[in-house]
Amino acid sequence: MNSLSKEDFLDGQILLIDKPLGWSSFQAVNKLKWAIRKKFDLKKIKIGHAGTLDPLATGLLLICTGKFTKKINDLQGHIKEYTGTITLGATTPSFDLETEINDTFPINHITEQLIHETTSNFIGNIEQVPPVFSALKKDGKRLYEYAREGKEVEIKKRSVTISEFEIINVNLPEIDFRVVCSKGTYIRSLAHDFGKALHSGGHLSALRRTKIGDFNVNKALDPNVFGEMMLGNGGNSH
Repeated sequence: MNSLSKEDFLDGQILLIDKPLGWSSFQAVNKLKWAIRKKFDLKKIKIGHAGTLDPLATGLLLICTGKFTKKINDLQGHIKEYTGTITLGATTPSFDLETEINDTFPINHITEQLIHETTSNFIGNIEQVPPVFSALKKDGKRLYEYAREGKEVEIKKRSVTISEFEIINVNLPEIDFRVVCSKGTYIRSLAHDFGKALHSGGHLSALRRTKIGDFNVNKALDPNVFGEMMLGNGGNSH
């Protein structure tokens, strides 16, 4: 990373970042922007990410600099892979841990066999309703703004493609999974719908994005490490 010049960043780079838990995608972009500007004494540099990860998710964030910001749209369309955990027996309004549990359901009837059989309902082209706590816009306003005001909004179903949905481990009420899906798939909605299909409830309790197209999180850097590498000596260089 230290061998990259100012011109390299301005001409365009795709940087693989492993977003930490609790960070917004915007914070990760800002961390890199600050480090690049400081290192090369730049007044400004174009920089953006290809596909938001919620603060409660970790994993691969593709950050494009300079002229490569033009590639963002294309990169957002790539197939994505996630691993995560669905907790059964309870739902939340946001379909994840961003909001408190609002309802509980029995799970005594759920067997490992039933879980594996139910995944087949979610493979292929499926319809899902995005969470009301999401950044999608309706009438110029983000859905989560309506949700926080307690307003009811009708959200249209959208068609997404799930090519793989694999159950890695079952330790009720938790199920660990791996999923490969198209752009626009909400894993939170998948968790919610999966709970419903099991005649129970479910919410997403952990999520990690592992791949976007051919890019793998194994090659990604923590944003703090990127900052230290750019500035040397843990960020104390003059």
